[in-house]
Amino acid sequence: MCRSADVTHDVKQAVLAKNDDLAEALRNDLARQGTALVNLLSSPGSGKTELLGRVLARAVERGVPVAALTADLATENDARRLARSGAPVQQVLTDGLCHLEARQVRARLTDRLPAATRVLFVENVGNLVCPASYDLGESLRIVLMAVTEGEDKPLKYPTAFGSAHLVVVTKTDLAEPAGFDEDAFRANVHRVNPGVEIVRSCARTGDGVDTVLDRALAALDGTPPHHPPLAPRPHGAGHGHGHRPGPVHTAVDEYADDTRAQPRPATTPAS
Repeated sequence: MCRSADVTHDVKQAVLAKNDDLAEALRNDLARQGTALVNLLSSPGSGKTELLGRVLARAVERGVPVAALTADLATENDARRLARSGAPVQQVLTDGLCHLEARQVRARLTDRLPAATRVLFVENVGNLVCPASYDLGESLRIVLMAVTEGEDKPLKYPTAFGSAHLVVVTKTDLAEPAGFDEDAFRANVHRVNPGVEIVRSCARTGDGVDTVLDRALAALDGTPPHHPPLAPRPHGAGHGHGHRPGPVHTAVDEYADDTRAQPRPATTPAS
């Protein structure tokens, strides 16, 4: 039994090591063409898609070349919604895989990312568990949480919140009826990620939209605005395979069957 557990651990670490190598190569390739990748993580229902749509639309208004990649287990609904912004959008269907991996992002971007793109927003699968363990080659990792999800969520999902360069609290227009204690939330975030910036946002009013876009643009110089304690890897550091703690138990089985999570050919949804 102990030998089996050791083998399983080694396989898990090999999966993460391979992903980290691909992510670092992708980050370097994007940097050479002047593009920053922003990885958006949240639970389902956090308002991530609606806020991202507002951010993309604001970027188009400001003349900033942006693009988006959105992942779901099924349907291209979110890609259609995001395409209304006027920005280029692509969909990845994971066919049950609970997270994106660097190989999927690279496969989708090959010959498809407009050359002038300054920021590529990647909307990860709605899940705060497995996605937290996978580096996608991002220059900025944003973790979002709605006021309706409870002030203690950062303590329940420390890997996700502890690896964020930026935390965004969404649906702030519902804070009062939801009884959201913002002070307690901020304290809990800073218990797992001291000093990380927390941005208030509301897609309905536009609050926080420009701030999120500005933080994404600031990541273009390759220097994250914050060094989280559980960062996927030190930016600019050598490999060393010092992988962050995180749940990869389900990812190993899913990774073994590579065909399950290949991006499907899809046309860019019409706006």
